[in-house]
Amino acid sequence: MSGEAKLSAPSLALRETGGEVPTHVAIIMDGNGRWAAKRGLPRFEGHRRGVEAIRRAVRSAIGLGIKYLTVYSFSSENWRRPAQEVADLMGLLKRFVRHDLADLHAHNVRVRIIGEREGLSPDIRALLDEAEALTRENTALTLVIAFNYGGRQEITRAVRALAEKVKAGDLEPSAIDLDSIEAHLDTQGIPDPDLVIRTSGEQRVSNFLIWQTAYSEFVFIPDFWPDFDDNTFRAALDEYSRRDRRFGGLSARAV
Repeated sequence: MSGEAKLSAPSLALRETGGEVPTHVAIIMDGNGRWAAKRGLPRFEGHRRGVEAIRRAVRSAIGLGIKYLTVYSFSSENWRRPAQEVADLMGLLKRFVRHDLADLHAHNVRVRIIGEREGLSPDIRALLDEAEALTRENTALTLVIAFNYGGRQEITRAVRALAEKVKAGDLEPSAIDLDSIEAHLDTQGIPDPDLVIRTSGEQRVSNFLIWQTAYSEFVFIPDFWPDFDDNTFRAALDEYSRRDRRFGGLSARAV
């Protein structure tokens, strides 16, 4: 897409965040439609600008040294939206992979897709498989795209897989623990998010990584997703750096 910034052209100079940079940041990208409505534009334009915001977020994550960035791109429930909007979103996904995959690969970004793939159209599944296969060995940043994803559905698939192993006699029920469940989640091998950012002012998780975010910090910001930029990202990290993460124990800052 002509006129769109590439990863190789970061717009803002880096500065110290003043605190520990999280290993894994997850983002609930919310507000594309409201951004467009506020400007009298069609919803598609909001989604298109949202893709540009993903590019900015990836550039920022690379520059800051974040190792995992997860974006909630399309939920299991989004299929309920009008058919034309779903078609537009699928078109944007295809365009993103076709136009951005080579650039991501050149910048050593690994792409991981989480979510249900059964039932997806063959062309979409082929694109997802291609993105993962091409970038599998990259190490600078893992971009995790939650597509056709729902947290409850993910846990259900994991439980079903464990039940099948019990039924086959390969697993004792007493052997099922936190580790075995996590090994059957879509995010197997990915550390839990340290920070979850949600845009648009809404304050809920919307079925996103509900197992993995048990001890994540949440930052809710009023900006709509198409307005998310490097300054917004850094402000969220500044807020995160002021948090005292206890994981159910005593404060590390306690005297």
